[in-house]
Amino acid sequence: MSWLVTGGAGYIGAHVVRALTAGGESVVVYDDLSTGSADRVPQGVPFIQGSVLDRELLEQSIRDKAVTGVVHIAAKKQVGESVERPLHYYRENVTGLQTLLEAMAAAGAGELVFSSSAAVYGMPDVDLVTEDTPCAPVSPYGETKLVGEWLIKAAARAHGLRTASLRYFNVAGAASPELSDTGVFNLIPMVFERLEEGRPPRIFGADYPTPDGTCVRDYIHVEDIASAHLAAARRLADVPEGTALTLNIGRGEGSSVREMVDRILKLTGHEQMEPEITDRRPGDPARVVAAAERIRRELNWTARYGLDEMIESAWRGWRHRHQ
Repeated sequence: MSWLVTGGAGYIGAHVVRALTAGGESVVVYDDLSTGSADRVPQGVPFIQGSVLDRELLEQSIRDKAVTGVVHIAAKKQVGESVERPLHYYRENVTGLQTLLEAMAAAGAGELVFSSSAAVYGMPDVDLVTEDTPCAPVSPYGETKLVGEWLIKAAARAHGLRTASLRYFNVAGAASPELSDTGVFNLIPMVFERLEEGRPPRIFGADYPTPDGTCVRDYIHVEDIASAHLAAARRLADVPEGTALTLNIGRGEGSSVREMVDRILKLTGHEQMEPEITDRRPGDPARVVAAAERIRRELNWTARYGLDEMIESAWRGWRHRHQ
């Protein structure tokens, strides 16, 4: 197999590229570098700079590199920005996916692993979110991921593709400091930024119907995300044409925001600092925790890393980038 990894120069994409190459797969990275960095691409791995909206370049890349499957990670992914720029998000995430599927069909690439998101579920009122939990996204970002899944299933039926849509939960950590997340949009880097500024971390709402009043989430190490992609890529070789798997990637364990903040303060040597409680953010559900049984059954995969490993590796990456 030869895999084209769109977004392979980004935070998650770079980890997936390394997992695939370490697993003996042939990889080509395709990235527009709008948020990624060419420095993340391993030596010896071919790199093509281009947009997922460029049908001609995608098809040419698949043909020229003898690509047989695609891992599609490239996407716009900020919830707040998607509310402000919905047309931009639909163009990049939905039209971009449509363009990629057209190029795959024309060039004969028959397998697709799709980077989806727990954002498709919206605000589920359940203890564990299964893949059969009704989807009701509350942001344009979540909508684009759900529409993407629908589009992939339709293309799989029509063109005989073998596909897997992987719904990420809360991704954190880094395999090495230079691969760490450069964005400050998720809980862990947001806490790091406040600590760097000498200010207490903020907790948005402490009056949720949860044990300590703060939101509960399922955090997953980015190396586990990457290993799940490798497992999915290998699994697709053994499924019938037209298959469209949908799988959560999570640990199946909930951790509250307060618990995470306290762990971060302890592990970074800031135990004396007390978090600042502020108002809830609109659209934050009280609890979103993955049911992880289906991915264990389908891929023989389970998460390996715990919370402390996520925080410690993310902190090393933060210090590496900010010193």
